[in-house]
Amino acid sequence: MRFRGVLFFAFFFAAVNCVQANPGIKGDFRNQAAVLAASLDDNALAAQIILTGIDGKAALSPFMSSLLERIPAGGIMFFKYNLDSPKADVKKLLSGASAAVTARTGIPPFMAVDHEGGLVHRFGPGVERMPSALSFWRIAQREGWSAAIAGAETTYRRSAAEISELGINMVLGPVAEILDDDNRRFLETRSYGPDPYFTQAAAAAYIRSMEANGIASAVKHFPGNTAADPHNSLSSINADKAALNRMVKPFAGLIRELEPPLLMLSHVMVPALDSQRNASLSRSVIEDWLRGELGFKGIVLADDFSMGAVTSRGLSPAAAAVEALNAGVDMIMVWPKDLSSVHTSILNALKDGRLSKERLREAAARIIAEKLRYGIVALPE
Repeated sequence: MRFRGVLFFAFFFAAVNCVQANPGIKGDFRNQAAVLAASLDDNALAAQIILTGIDGKAALSPFMSSLLERIPAGGIMFFKYNLDSPKADVKKLLSGASAAVTARTGIPPFMAVDHEGGLVHRFGPGVERMPSALSFWRIAQREGWSAAIAGAETTYRRSAAEISELGINMVLGPVAEILDDDNRRFLETRSYGPDPYFTQAAAAAYIRSMEANGIASAVKHFPGNTAADPHNSLSSINADKAALNRMVKPFAGLIRELEPPLLMLSHVMVPALDSQRNASLSRSVIEDWLRGELGFKGIVLADDFSMGAVTSRGLSPAAAAVEALNAGVDMIMVWPKDLSSVHTSILNALKDGRLSKERLREAAARIIAEKLRYGIVALPE
């Protein structure tokens, strides 16, 4: 399997020499990424767009190691049950998981974790728990915005350096949703508060701090949430287009300012744009609004399709994955138990024409482009 990876990179390095691009400028990795995506077989192509959880702590189980070798996922996400160990064990687990994927294709995976601070902290002993997002809004009220943003940047840079050293290169954060009376019960302290401009500034501090340490941020959850927990039930944002645009001001500002590498969708319904599908399954939301109007060019990541907001509508994670890809989603989040069925569903959709190889290559190329941008996949000297 390692020999195959060597041959793969030999082909890739020869191919990219034919592509004119300046790797020092954001966005100029797309041609190289397209070459790399085009060289993948269907199995690896379908795997590249998956962000999967894994079992195990300190080391992969034999089952999980075999599964990742067969389905070399584009990303691996880690939870408390994986990370509640001393740092040395965490590093060992992450290193082993990355090696299992890289040996198959030569393309290292994103190594991801929810990392918001406050209520959302996945690590065990010895790793700093960051303050909640809302705590920085409270500092802004007492000491001013400049002090709050400076404090956020200091905190986030320190944390980014710590988790980068463990092997993390992707974080599911920051939350860029504005806190309001409708979403407060669900978000609690996970939002930077009610002001869209402060929310944008604090989220930008988070993204810059992570990027300075080689970590890609997935800004979430576009276009927003309501009081209902999407893990359990479906909800709707009942607002017209003008109100929706006001709601997503922090997202729009971050897209203009920083070109964030990933943006995670919520599973909410947005009837003003699509009365039939969740935002994470809606071409109107993804292609027309997020990409077309707001100009987002990075990876569109869907939240977990095993959530009640999706399954309550009769969709399995495997069926939702194909719908999402056709709607414009680039990366699908799955649990280990669903990895095989989701991967098989994508391959079957390729075979019977429900999903085009062009769409799948486009999604994989966006993922690989960000891996090039963050140095996860290295270009030749």
